[in-house]
Amino acid sequence: MKLLSTRLKGHALGIVCVASALLISVAAAHAADNTPAAALAADTSRPAEDVARDADRKPADMIAFAQVKSGQTVIDYFPGKGYFTRIFSTAVGPQGAVYAVTPQVLIDKMKGRPLPPAVSGEAGRGIVHEATGVGATLNVPAKADLVWTSQNYHDIHIWGGAEGAAQLNKAVFDALKPGGVYVVLDHAGAAGLDDAGMAKLHRIDEALVKKEVTAAGFVFDGESKLLRNPADSHDNAVFDTGIRGKTDQFILRFRKPGN
Repeated sequence: MKLLSTRLKGHALGIVCVASALLISVAAAHAADNTPAAALAADTSRPAEDVARDADRKPADMIAFAQVKSGQTVIDYFPGKGYFTRIFSTAVGPQGAVYAVTPQVLIDKMKGRPLPPAVSGEAGRGIVHEATGVGATLNVPAKADLVWTSQNYHDIHIWGGAEGAAQLNKAVFDALKPGGVYVVLDHAGAAGLDDAGMAKLHRIDEALVKKEVTAAGFVFDGESKLLRNPADSHDNAVFDTGIRGKTDQFILRFRKPGN
């Protein structure tokens, strides 16, 4: 009887251990689901126009590369119609904040024409705030974990030259927390492409971006090849029918020194 009792106790202990392991596994699975990517996948509020672009823009991969986490403060510089503004709003969650910063130079170029409606006015986007970037300031009241700009760095270069790009990079550096991340995604241009070529093709030399951003004090921190297209010759304007939406794009991540 004593031997049987010992065996039963051992069997019961084994069951408890297995059950505990299962509970830990289930808890870990739920914790894994509580991620920016999972939040994005569950978001049904995004416009159909945005969702239709996901196959080409790969938003879940983009937020992973940008190291976005719940509760962060993100600046979407030159937000356009707000595709990535919405992505970041969902990814950082209700404890985070997203600033959609439109450069004053774009407002000037529009000459009174209306900009796209502000994402902050959409239902469920209460953590989104609008701001206007002027010169070497982004006019955001809190230090950010991430500044993101996509397919627009070349425009700042076209309109303001190297000086305009330098002002932007200084503004980004000042807007970030120590250790904060700066991501530049843009259409790839031929090596050595000059300002006239940028204006004609709306592309930019990746090496020039690296040179200018690191000159502002950033450290190059990585790149993604998710949007590369070796079939793009870099000779055509990005709006041309044959290449539009299929350009070769580089994605560069820089980090502000510090912790």
